[in-house]
Amino acid sequence: MIRIVCVLIGYVFGLFQTGYIYGRMKGIDIREHGSGNAGTTNALRTLGKKAGTITLLGDCFKCVLAVAVVRTFLGNGYADGNMGVLLGMYAALGVILGHNFPFYLNFHGGKGIASTAGILLSLDPLLTLIALVIFVGAVALTRYVSLGSILVAFELLMGVIVYGVLGKWGLAPEHLYEMYGITAFLTCMAVYQHRANIKRLLSGTERKIGERAE
Repeated sequence: MIRIVCVLIGYVFGLFQTGYIYGRMKGIDIREHGSGNAGTTNALRTLGKKAGTITLLGDCFKCVLAVAVVRTFLGNGYADGNMGVLLGMYAALGVILGHNFPFYLNFHGGKGIASTAGILLSLDPLLTLIALVIFVGAVALTRYVSLGSILVAFELLMGVIVYGVLGKWGLAPEHLYEMYGITAFLTCMAVYQHRANIKRLLSGTERKIGERAE
């Protein structure tokens, strides 16, 4: 039951659609422009650098805040003293679900990568740094934001598994496997959300960074 509560708490935080709200303040629905989603990249292409930065920070830190709330208020009192880490992952799952599938926008939100960055920030600074290097490197070399985003999702999965094998999370085995499962699901969902981008990458028609949306 506590896991469901954590997911629901995260979902509520995820409903704060930074790009959509910013766009409405400017008189547009960014989902009707560019790639058609409410995430950072489309905000950047549709409304410019300021909108992209605000959307990135808003979508990232709503996940950080949700995880912090769950860890602080629900993560104590367990025999497994590090249950807060696992419950935080359930909250992060809820944030991604709320961001990608907000009920009040007909379940049409973003792709969850900025919020995934929030998961990394909540977990470990080294994993965050590695993800940043991977993202910046991939985008600098290819100019494809979607490629960098997909690689970040896989880095989250690999980082969680490697840290788990090294005992960094301090979780009992059954809880550790739960954490692996959540992270694998989040990675699969990120790939699914980018399925159109992947097709365009393979066909060479994906829009590169710097190309403004119509």
